[in-house]
Amino acid sequence: MIYPRIRALREDNDFTQKQIGAVVGVSQRVYAYYESGERMVPPDVLCKLADFYQTSVDYLLGRTDTK
Repeated sequence: MIYPRIRALREDNDFTQKQIGAVVGVSQRVYAYYESGERMVPPDVLCKLADFYQTSVDYLLGRTDTK
């Protein structure tokens, strides 16, 4: 599964993968795997990202267009 919204949110807010990885408690490399879809994003990381960007997990997963 590819997660285009987590990459778009990161880039729109001028964060690096390393910075967001630190927010969710993973290395830059692991976070890069999440963005590229090489690894599934675990539920706890999705929740941390949703809280950080003040959006819903459904938005991050592309299930809704409402942030």
